[in-house]
Amino acid sequence: PVDLEEVKRIYLSLSRLLSAHVEASQLLFRQRQAFFNAVDIVKTPFIIGIAGSVAVGKSTTARVLKELLARWPSSPKVDLITTDGFLLPNEILRRNNLMERKGFPDSYDVGALLRFLSGIKSAQRNVRAPVYSHLTYDVIPGEFQTIDRPDILIFEGINVLQPGKLPKDGKIVPFLSDFFDFAIYIDAEEELIHHWYIARFMRLRETAFRNPDSFFHRYSQLSQAAARAIAEGLWANINLKNLRENILPTRARADLILRKGANHLVEEVALRKL
Repeated sequence: PVDLEEVKRIYLSLSRLLSAHVEASQLLFRQRQAFFNAVDIVKTPFIIGIAGSVAVGKSTTARVLKELLARWPSSPKVDLITTDGFLLPNEILRRNNLMERKGFPDSYDVGALLRFLSGIKSAQRNVRAPVYSHLTYDVIPGEFQTIDRPDILIFEGINVLQPGKLPKDGKIVPFLSDFFDFAIYIDAEEELIHHWYIARFMRLRETAFRNPDSFFHRYSQLSQAAARAIAEGLWANINLKNLRENILPTRARADLILRKGANHLVEEVALRKL
């Protein structure tokens, strides 16, 4: 559930800040257009990256910002994409013994991610992103979300601020964040994220996991104690490891950090100096 007071207190102000950045970007575009007398250049979308641990609330933040940004007087077209669709299919992950590293940087189709963002930034029409099913815990074959020249694209995922590999043979490989105009990191104490992850797992055990088609259906058949033990193992062996090794080190690369407290509400906001 979304806390309406937090929307007013934090997210409305944040949407104003982001709108100011978008307007400044569009003004610069128009000035460049006039300087070069180039009337046929299409403006590129403003891309906002949102990063942070599993269970920290990235998706909620992304959805709220999407709604708020779209309601500004200029009525911008705002689209939202998550990196889940760019995970390698389970078949490939199993073949390469990567199922227990799902969500780690090496479990993504980085080439597809870069091609997608490059297409967006090049103002291409109808750029397609793969679609992921949280029910089957896999990419849906042949299903895509089409993005057609939005004014703003929100790009959300745990590792979107991850730096790329060092260049080989003098070839520079871009980072995902090279395509971002503004980057947000959702932060919280490790123990809080741990608590939220376990609580979410136990909640899903009583709801979505009960669907026979769910990848995690077997967990709904376990006792509460056994299910909690599974959740603790998944946290310790996968999600905590990913947080410490890959996600948290990218926090310093964000333009803005939203730090949450025990009640899952934002308590601190840190903005990078211009």
